[in-house]
Amino acid sequence: MLHVYVDGDACPVKEETYKVAQRYELPVTVVANSYMRVPSAAWLKLVVVEQGLDEADDWIVDHVEADDIVVTGDIPLAARCLDKQARVLGHTGRPFTPENVGDALANRQLLKQLREQGIMMGGPPPFSPKDRSLFLQQLDQMVQAIRRARKV
Repeated sequence: MLHVYVDGDACPVKEETYKVAQRYELPVTVVANSYMRVPSAAWLKLVVVEQGLDEADDWIVDHVEADDIVVTGDIPLAARCLDKQARVLGHTGRPFTPENVGDALANRQLLKQLREQGIMMGGPPPFSPKDRSLFLQQLDQMVQAIRRARKV
C-alpha cells in the first residue's frame, strides 16, 4: 500500500500532506527527533527517533519502499529514498527525481562552500503561499500517478 513519510523536523507542509493523505485514505508517518503534536487519526502516526545526526533520515530510509512518497527538504535524504525507488517531494512542490537530485546535491555543496567563505550569507527565500499551493498540487498529482501506474 502506498505510504507517505514526512521528514517532520522543520517541515512547513505537514497540514497540506495530511489533507491530501486523508482525501486518498493514505497512511502517513511523521518522523522527527522530538515529540510534536499531530492530529489524532488512525491513518497518522508519529515516530520519535533518538537524538542524533540523520537518525530520522535513517529511519525513513529503513522503512520506505518503492512508490512510497517521502516529503522532505533534505536533499541527501531525497537521494537515498530515490535509490529505493520511492517518490520524493520537496516542501516547495519540487519533485526530486533521479535526473535532478545530483544537480541539487552539487548546488547544495556549492552554496555551503560559499557560505563558509563568507561570500554568500543567508538561506533559502521565505516559504510563500505560492509554495504551499504548488506543494498541494504536486503531491496530489504524485499520488494520482502512482495509483494509475499500479492499475496498469
